[in-house]
Amino acid sequence: MIAVADIRSLGSFADPSRRISSGREDPASNVVPLFADGALPDIEDLRLSEDDRRELVGWTIACAERLLPLFKAERPDDDRPHQALAAAEAFLRGELDIDAVREKAFACHEAARQAQDPSAVAAARVCGQAVAVAHLAGHSRQVPRHTARAFPGDRSRRDEELAWQRMNIPDRFDAYVYDGD
Repeated sequence: MIAVADIRSLGSFADPSRRISSGREDPASNVVPLFADGALPDIEDLRLSEDDRRELVGWTIACAERLLPLFKAERPDDDRPHQALAAAEAFLRGELDIDAVREKAFACHEAARQAQDPSAVAAARVCGQAVAVAHLAGHSRQVPRHTARAFPGDRSRRDEELAWQRMNIPDRFDAYVYDGD
């Protein structure tokens, strides 16, 4: 089992101090500018507009990058979750269509099925859900759920990660992700 007490020592791809929110863009961020008009999304709509999905994909990528080291610790030679996140970034830049991105999400979930450690499984699932948001915004609701599973036996680290996600979600999507089921 992976020791998750200090995930930062595994070398996260994301800067944990990076804040993603509507209205403020970090110049060092790999997240594209916001496209949506700022209106609150319909909590019942699992699809949302492509602009809204793009905004959510930026947040889910940041969440997944922070967990990716948990997967890499068990399966350092399996690059499918990393490739999936790269595909999501390519989607944000308009370089990949939804079908190509979905294929990467499916591959990411296959990587999760092949992992043994619960932390690695959960991290791969977060990556797969993050990428799937390009197709269906409702997948964003699974990111916190799988994140909670990434830290069995380490409630403090779990709570820290979930708090980071909640703090960094674009404000207008908070209720959509956290209250939308």
